[in-house]
Amino acid sequence: MRVIELKTEVPGPRSRALMARRAAAVPAGLGHSTPVFVERGSGARVVDVDGNTLLDFAGGIGTLNVGHAHPAVVAAAREQLERFTHSCFAVAPYESYVALAERLNALVPGSFAKKTMFASSGVEAVENAVKIARRATGREGVVVFEHAFHGRTLLGLSMTSKVKPYKLGFGPFAPEIYRLPYPYLYRRHPPGPQAAPADEATFRAEIEEFFATHVAPEKVACVVMELVLGEGGFVVAPRAYVRVLTELCKKHGILFVADEIQTGFGRTGKMWASEHYGVEADLFVTAKSLAGGLPLSAVTGRAEIMDASQVGGLGGTYVGNPVACAAALAVLDLFEKGDLLQRAAALGVKLEARFAAMAQRIPAIGDARGLGAMRALELVKDRKSKEPDKERTTATVKRACERGLLLLSAGTHGNVLRILVPLVVGDDELDEGLEVLEHALH
Repeated sequence: MRVIELKTEVPGPRSRALMARRAAAVPAGLGHSTPVFVERGSGARVVDVDGNTLLDFAGGIGTLNVGHAHPAVVAAAREQLERFTHSCFAVAPYESYVALAERLNALVPGSFAKKTMFASSGVEAVENAVKIARRATGREGVVVFEHAFHGRTLLGLSMTSKVKPYKLGFGPFAPEIYRLPYPYLYRRHPPGPQAAPADEATFRAEIEEFFATHVAPEKVACVVMELVLGEGGFVVAPRAYVRVLTELCKKHGILFVADEIQTGFGRTGKMWASEHYGVEADLFVTAKSLAGGLPLSAVTGRAEIMDASQVGGLGGTYVGNPVACAAALAVLDLFEKGDLLQRAAALGVKLEARFAAMAQRIPAIGDARGLGAMRALELVKDRKSKEPDKERTTATVKRACERGLLLLSAGTHGNVLRILVPLVVGDDELDEGLEVLEHALH
């Protein structure tokens, strides 16, 4: 039985009317990838204000790994709402904050004592990780990567790589940010015999050259890395590169910060992408699917590093809100007591095979890649030149939406289709959505 049910064209009349109101009331700088207004959602399905049932392969940009309105998450949030909505942890603490910190301390990779603090958004967590790293090391430098995305506040935007639309016109940016080339193997090697090998010796030489020409390692507080680029296009870092980078960080006393905002909570087939690499980060940043769609983020790290800040140096009015903490505890229960990780791994196998088959049939697909259920297709105008095809990518997202599938694009050049479908998606739902995707690509 098919899930997608379109009662009107997409977008329908009510969505179009709301879009007109949006244009009049909301700044143009807040973009949207699809012109559909949602009324309700369940699992991997949403119903728009016109009564159309659509499949959601965007998952709130990765915030809904446990699906829309999961009953356990809703029940936990409702129970907390009925008791109290907020007190501010800095004024009158509550147990759920502490309990959630204990759970994350146990779950995050690392055979050492850990502590956790909470914030509200991913970029807040990133900025707090940098603050903590600077305070703990007494250094100022922060190393990030080309194609990285770390948010839209001043420091987060300074760390973000993509200029348009994120950085254009918003400078000057924060100082002491240094940018390494990401090991983007599909675009690393230009055509011809001059291609550099992708091995440990080459990676080591490149990173050491960076420290020789951009910033002295003894001035660097931390390296912040997405092990799989999110907004940058779902590029998977080679294990050899990560191994060399973490060795050099340890050698020079540089803290390694794993940004697992989009890769966490089962997206890559394991609880954390770090588990694929055997990495035990000094500081570990999470957000998005942590609270099942409610605003919550966290920094988890070595206890002695997390304790480096003076009292009052960390915090905020809404950070670690009790309703969001209750929802997050329910999310962790779903992962620990259910089969979501096995489901994510199975989705990854299925998506990998399906995308490989699509790449055989559709010349516009230059690269099909990913890790676990974090999968992407990079579209190009020509496979030899690898010229990015942003126009086709944008058109594919539009056509898919018109046929009842919510999709997201990504990549520095806007030419990547990324899949962030909730992990609770059914096999029939997944197959139906992939049929729509392939049809839209053709």
